[in-house]
Order: sequence, then C-alpha cells, then structure tokens
Amino acid sequence: MDRIVYDRMAAHDSTHWWYRARRDILADYLARYGGLPEGARILEIGCGTGHNLPMLAGFGEVDAIEIDPAARAIASARLGKEVGAAPLPVLPDVPRGHYDLIAVLDVVEHIEDDVAALSAMRERLAPGGRILITVPAHQWMWSAHDVVNHHHRRYSKARLVKAITDAGLRPRRLGYFNSLLFPLAAGARLAGRITGRDDSDDAPPPAPVNRLFEAVFRLERHLVGRVPMPPGVSIVTFAEPA
Repeated sequence: MDRIVYDRMAAHDSTHWWYRARRDILADYLARYGGLPEGARILEIGCGTGHNLPMLAGFGEVDAIEIDPAARAIASARLGKEVGAAPLPVLPDVPRGHYDLIAVLDVVEHIEDDVAALSAMRERLAPGGRILITVPAHQWMWSAHDVVNHHHRRYSKARLVKAITDAGLRPRRLGYFNSLLFPLAAGARLAGRITGRDDSDDAPPPAPVNRLFEAVFRLERHLVGRVPMPPGVSIVTFAEPA
C-alpha cells in the first residue's frame, strides 16, 4: 500500500465509522460461528496498525504479521509484543499446524497469487482450524482507492469461492456485508467515474455523518451470517480445510 494509506489508518482507525463498525460486526460473527476453543491460538496476517488486535484478543492468544515497518511498530505497541514480518504467500518461520484461527481482513486482494497465499495459510492451521476472510467486492467498483491500496482485484462471490477451493479449502457462511450503505458507496464510485473526480481520500466524514454511518453499518452485526445479505461493499467468509 502507499505510505499515505498506513498514515491514514494510524490517524483514523479508532474513530472512522468503517473501522469501528466492522470490528463489532466481525466480533459478533466470530462469537456466533467461529467455534473457537478456550485459549484459541490466533494469527492476524496483514494487521496494519493493529486496530483489530484487541478485538481478536477477546477470543484467544493473538500473534500478528505486518510487512510495513511503521505500521508494524504501532501494532507491536498495541499487541504488547513483537509483530512479525513474514510475507505472503510464503510465510517463512510461521509454524505449521499451529493456529485455530487465521484472520486475513482485507488482505488477500493485495496478494498477486491469492491461491498460493490461501494454501500457505491452510498449512498453518491446527486440526479443526479455520481462516476468517474479508475482501472488497465487485470488480466494477474499482477506483483510486484500490490503486493506492495496491489491490490486484476485487472479488465476486464466485471468484472468491474458486480461490478458496483451489487452495484446498471450502468456504463456510460466505456472504456480503456493508450492504446497508452499498447504494451510497456504489453511487459515489459511479459518480466519481462519470465526473472524473475519482478520489482515494478515506478520511472520516463530518462527525454527525460519521456517527450516522457507523450506526447504520453496525446494525449489520445482527444480520451477517444469519440471513442472506443483499450485495455489499465487502464479502466475508470462513474457510476450512476441505
């Protein structure tokens, strides 16, 4: 990712509606469907500034990986121990057969060979372990945001299922989320394309709007995994060894 993306993450990951509501949605999703054992061993790959680590620590003992040095330093301070730097798709020195949960939250789209990355994760799972995956949806929504984040692709459900199955995994409870705000997001992307004002700025909107978006997005914690969601900005799934 461009340096500015990490800088914005560090500045806004505690206040931006998207980060805050997504953490709550994923925490509920994990609590309902994660099936994690007591004291689960958890690895987050591509943890950025570590904003998800306190949430994940509610489910077990967390390790983390981040390849950007500045973001890794912030994440290490949040985690209270050193965050590793092993890159995908190789994951050198990451123990095999060890983790009950691997979380890759908006990470797989950054890896050119997504199948090799998912295969490497599968090899690091303990028996009964699973991978929690979120990715951006809809290639037609490609924008400057994807460019500065160094995405290789956005996913359809079918494309994500194929990558998962080609890696020797099977998806579980795959569905869209960030659906309630999807019409606004889609409209903004299309308007930017039509006007030529495609903008990568993801700073929080004015405070009242930020609070409103957070409240609307957070409502999905009651829905994701329980009911089929209409098209959304993102896709979430578990992946288990086939």
